[in-house]
Amino acid sequence: MNHIFISLCWLLLFACSPILNTEEDSTINQEIQPGAWQVSDYLPLLKDKKVGLCVNHSSKIGKIHLLDTLISLGINIPKVFTPEHGFTGTADAGEHVADEQTEGHQLISLFGEKREPSDEDVSGLDVIIFDMQDVGVRFYTYISTMHYMMEAASRNNIAFIVLDRPNPNGSYVDGPFLHESLRSFVGLHPIPIVHGLTIGELAKMIVGEAWLKDELTVDLTVIPVQNWNHATPYTLPLKPSPNLPNDMSIALYPSLCLFEGTIASVGRGTNASFQHIGHPDYPDSTYSFTPSPREGAKTPKYNGQLCYGLDFRTETIDYNFTIEPLIDFYNEMGKPDEFFTPYIKLLAGDLDDQIKSGMSAEEIRESWKQELANFKEMREKYLMYE
Repeated sequence: MNHIFISLCWLLLFACSPILNTEEDSTINQEIQPGAWQVSDYLPLLKDKKVGLCVNHSSKIGKIHLLDTLISLGINIPKVFTPEHGFTGTADAGEHVADEQTEGHQLISLFGEKREPSDEDVSGLDVIIFDMQDVGVRFYTYISTMHYMMEAASRNNIAFIVLDRPNPNGSYVDGPFLHESLRSFVGLHPIPIVHGLTIGELAKMIVGEAWLKDELTVDLTVIPVQNWNHATPYTLPLKPSPNLPNDMSIALYPSLCLFEGTIASVGRGTNASFQHIGHPDYPDSTYSFTPSPREGAKTPKYNGQLCYGLDFRTETIDYNFTIEPLIDFYNEMGKPDEFFTPYIKLLAGDLDDQIKSGMSAEEIRESWKQELANFKEMREKYLMYE
């Protein structure tokens, strides 16, 4: 029986391996194989176990969803947990996602009434698998969901498996740090905005640095990516969330998401979200856009209003973190007392105070230089890919 079980595993892997491209993208490097593809490495850990999945639309082996794959192999999956944007990845940022009961398993939302799974939610499970596409930025909330799932697994002696995926922003580390007083769901860990880790590497850091509540530990297994390292460019096979539609938006996201803590629009409600920024009162009318409702942005900021601003789509894709656009836009707007909202503190600490005080980009960068150096040294302990 075990021979048949493993043979099915290899048959599935063979069937899926040539197919990483999806309808959304045909340029993906087919040699890169995310952890989910290494079926034969983790399938024996699931045999005769009750398995919970923490997944979304990106949790695929080629074109086949991980849930469907494991069900076809006879794995018992009574519960499925979903993050922000829901199982289908189409809900708005911040939109309440409800629990569902489907045939064969319970779908438990971790972006509805709660962010943390309860002991009752994970009761009866032997193993929890976490598999979804991250983009390597502190305030991208999938890693917060992973953290809380790890705590629930730890409290209940449940094994935790991370099926690792490449980090498209994994080639560098940069940005200000999160400090304990500003800890929130958009920032749980004392790391820079761009941390340069895969979700598997970050999971190892969370355990190794005792960041789980009450210094809990967890039985952690990370299934690594094959044929990828931190210097390898990676085009995602599909959108990791509704408003990150392409490589440009993902590269700009660490920098332009700071505008979410301002009165400006980041282009939600357009076909170029996180690729342009604007405001109805921006003084330069050379470039403009008008947000309107669409999937993933049902009620966009400045809905139906003409916004003037800056378009970054003509620039070469460059994976780096910059605060210059934020400083320049702040100065051009001429609204020092109303430009920043309280949300900026959760995203970037005292960056708004530094900008309002007139500090230059170079001076601001100098203020986080030592913390960044310390983090890079610590990060070396957890790297799985050269």
